[in-house]
Amino acid sequence: MSIDKKIEQLIRDDVRAISAYPVPDSQGLLKLDAMENPYTWPEELKRIWLEKLRDVPINRYPDADARRLKMKLAANFGIPDDQALILGNGSDEIIQFVILALARPGAVVLAPEPTFVMYRNLAQAARIDFVGVPLNRDDFSLDTDAMLAAVEKHKPAVIFLARPNNPTGNLFDEEGVLQIIEAAPGLVVVDEAYHAFARETFLPRIADHDHLLVMRTLSKQGLAGLRLGFLAGRPEWIHEFDKLRLPYNIGSLTQASVEFILDHVDVLNDQATLIRQEREVLTADLRELDGVGVWPSAANFILIRTETRSGPEVFEALKEKGVLVKNLHGADPSLANCLRVTVSTPEENQTFLEALKAVL
Repeated sequence: MSIDKKIEQLIRDDVRAISAYPVPDSQGLLKLDAMENPYTWPEELKRIWLEKLRDVPINRYPDADARRLKMKLAANFGIPDDQALILGNGSDEIIQFVILALARPGAVVLAPEPTFVMYRNLAQAARIDFVGVPLNRDDFSLDTDAMLAAVEKHKPAVIFLARPNNPTGNLFDEEGVLQIIEAAPGLVVVDEAYHAFARETFLPRIADHDHLLVMRTLSKQGLAGLRLGFLAGRPEWIHEFDKLRLPYNIGSLTQASVEFILDHVDVLNDQATLIRQEREVLTADLRELDGVGVWPSAANFILIRTETRSGPEVFEALKEKGVLVKNLHGADPSLANCLRVTVSTPEENQTFLEALKAVL
């Protein structure tokens, strides 16, 4: 039997029908497609960090429960004492084991769309139904009435709400989110991946709602290469999810590195301040350009729509000029001709602006 026949026989039909998550080659390009922090640590801080890593026993398995790291995360981010944490290899892994734990026959995952694609992708991988509720098309705000109607109709096992939302950048209305939390028959996960740039959080509210969980990642704050996310909520929920977490999922070097930088968290906070400042400058500069629509952002990226040339054409032309952004055209009907650009340093933002002007 040929390998193609074996694949057809053994691999699930729905798996063969999908594509792997695309990560483009960025070699030689100004990388503005993945919402990364453009700033590195000061050299003296790097030196101290590397000295700390010398003593990490990499011949031994890491602390399977990352106890010391959890305590530092809870202290740094103000997680209530009666709540628990589970850590993941980025937030993607956390989404995966939440969905797997809830994947009963007939269960539904619900989220507004467009939003973070992994909610839908991981639901499909777990063979659990996903229901997307369109955002308001003009400003990508939350259609609270439509969400509440969908909650009533589908009785979702979990609702994911990204706040700020990716890829649109906006903060969903607080009152609307609270209404959805109150109406939800299952879990609500508020995804705060961009909390450092929005400076708004639902973390204190997890003590008030026993079905509310808050998820964060440190990737956007400058630790993308370490891959660490966490989910905070009632210990009873965390206990169940922990049964699906693979053992030793957070490596020793990641644990030691995050523990270290949390002792110097002002460095990350200062970098987030710089990015917020540059976000406002870049937004204003983009609004000066003819043929570009710009949405306000509370994250570390900006969503734009090209109005005089197609989005895919502009994406390819920018790439030819050495600038890589995210092409969102085709991801959702409301994102026609849309591009997402990461907010970077003043110099890199200027390089992007000059390239965009030339392309347009």
